Amino acid sequence: MLLSALLMSVGINSCLCVLLFILYSILRKQPHNYEVFYLAVARYIPSVRWIWKSWRPSEEELMESSGLDGVVFMRMITFSLKVFLFAGIIGVFVILPVNVFGDQLTQINYADWSANSLDIFLFLAISALFFIACRLWVHFGAIYLVTAFVCCLLYLEFRYIGMKRIEHFHSSKPQPNQFTILVRNIPSSDGSTVSDTVDRFFRENHFSTYLSHVVIHRTSKLRSIVDNAKKLYKKVHHKKADPVRVKKTPMRFFSRKDTPEGHYEKVLQELEHNIRLGQAEVSSPGKEVRAAFVSFKSRYGAAMALHMPQSANPTYWLTEPAPEPHDVHWPFFSASFMQKWLSKIVIAFACLLLTALFLVPVVLVQGLTNLSALEYFFPFLTLILSMKIVSQIITGYLPSLILQTSLKIVPPIMEFLSSFQGHICHSDIQKSACNKVIWFTIWNVFFATVFSGSAFYKLSVILDPKEILFKLAVAVPAQASFFIAYVVTTGWTDTLTELFRVVPFMVSYVKRSLEPTEEEFEVPPMRYHRDTPRVLFFGLLGITYFFLAPLILPFIFLYFILAYIIYRNQFINVYEPKYETGGMFWPMIHYTMIFSLVLMHGIAIGLFALKKMELATYLLVPLPVFTLLFNEFCRKRFMPIFTAYPAEVLTKRDREDQNDPRMGEFYHNLVSAYQDPALRPLRFSGSRNDSLTSPLLSSTSSEV
Repeated sequence: MLLSALLMSVGINSCLCVLLFILYSILRKQPHNYEVFYLAVARYIPSVRWIWKSWRPSEEELMESSGLDGVVFMRMITFSLKVFLFAGIIGVFVILPVNVFGDQLTQINYADWSANSLDIFLFLAISALFFIACRLWVHFGAIYLVTAFVCCLLYLEFRYIGMKRIEHFHSSKPQPNQFTILVRNIPSSDGSTVSDTVDRFFRENHFSTYLSHVVIHRTSKLRSIVDNAKKLYKKVHHKKADPVRVKKTPMRFFSRKDTPEGHYEKVLQELEHNIRLGQAEVSSPGKEVRAAFVSFKSRYGAAMALHMPQSANPTYWLTEPAPEPHDVHWPFFSASFMQKWLSKIVIAFACLLLTALFLVPVVLVQGLTNLSALEYFFPFLTLILSMKIVSQIITGYLPSLILQTSLKIVPPIMEFLSSFQGHICHSDIQKSACNKVIWFTIWNVFFATVFSGSAFYKLSVILDPKEILFKLAVAVPAQASFFIAYVVTTGWTDTLTELFRVVPFMVSYVKRSLEPTEEEFEVPPMRYHRDTPRVLFFGLLGITYFFLAPLILPFIFLYFILAYIIYRNQFINVYEPKYETGGMFWPMIHYTMIFSLVLMHGIAIGLFALKKMELATYLLVPLPVFTLLFNEFCRKRFMPIFTAYPAEVLTKRDREDQNDPRMGEFYHNLVSAYQDPALRPLRFSGSRNDSLTSPLLSSTSSEV
């Protein structure tokens, strides 16, 4: 890639960022855009003070609005800012001058400026092989310094998040999932229902702490009927709220004595009748799943039942933590054991297939960076490609844009696949999807791009593991210019796109234009499986390239500054958490950063081995070993806090609750908190006085 092509990419994306920033500052003040950008009318004031307002709130205020998961996400960004500020100082002010004043610049053919301009600009991106040995010792020392700095920060952050997790537990109100566990593989008893078996077992074995239980039923078919009824109810409600639209409704579909409202009323009455019949059928013993949510009178009692084997037969009475009631993924319970087992195999195969198919846009991207190859395969484009501005856009901007667009579909696909893996809650689905997207991005964007070539070449790299480090040492520096353009295109532009929320804005505009309604606005949740992998991947690029191509560090550092401001704005003003994982995303972040360090060490070992620096190579070999040992220490030291709360924490909260007069009402609501929404009484028909203006769900049990 030429220097002019890279500058073209930077220029285009910088203009897009400025344009999106201006549009956001203008459109955010429009009242009809409240559902896209902000939630409060007071925030419609046209100014750029939103930047200061996003910067100003403390971490406690951020936790109040976004929960601990939002705090963990922002700590990931601040952690990256610290890392790349430190690495940037070393890279730009130490490594870069060494590259400049080394003898590698004498190897460049300055007469062929057009072919070598970017190499000069990057100072050969270390190019690895032109350095004299003594100068590479500077890079050796930088690798040790950055590794030690990152490990220290990881330790401090892991400890801090663990403490925050306990503080959040102490400060939060009593939650149903703190007193409840999920019990599966309940053994069958002759002449007894699952409900009777559960009640008898826990009254006998946990008589002092057992409170109640809710048996799970197979409600997949009933749930689809209920969802259709809710959609129809909303449609009737909006037609009734807008009499002008009702008058415009064609009447030829109804009899003279009927009206659109009357027709929908009859349909709703029939649906309500069918739902009641379905609920009666599903509630029968034959539709029970051998699983139940069991609630206890104390957190400590629930923890004891969770971690203690319940039966001499280890395959019976299996326990696991219960999610929040609104976080439960109910379709999971309707699947049989064989269906769950087969789904895991099918999904693993689907992920491998998606990984293989994604090599197509990667190969296309690499082809666009090679103009000679394009002219060879498409000779009719020779005249167009000879135009300077066209060639700059194609080689500098278009490859990253294609890769960025292709990656947009990956998070929703991974979320869809994870929903069939047997997870019992939506938060686990999102964590699983996040993990899949991280490794998908690392493999398909980093490794597939680095080993750019034929499929046989990529296969040869995998089949010859002894040569992987040497091939990485040669291939990674060669792709420095591409990844700089990738950071600018995917990093800068995507972050400003997140601020502007292009897709929700366009959807909202189309809906207002085609069918203006007064639907109740639902605050969107943060899509962690979409944004977390992106931030972590830029961290991997920065750590990998900080000693190979130091000029990538300012671009990455600027990306994290934009991300810090914009995501704080989104957490405070736009997003609202639907559920809380208690900071469970941090271990995933920690392990990804450890992988980035080990990858950097492997590339450095291959680089020094190619340079025949045996002493430096041997001295670097212990570094990944120490890093992995550090990771194991952190796992043993901090992961127990993320797995379960300590007994002293649980008993302290239980003692505090003994003097709380509101606990009686909480226990009353806890009895029905985990009732399947499909089994709750529904009321749609207009036979009652409040008719369609009544709440959609009507139940004698309390809502949680």
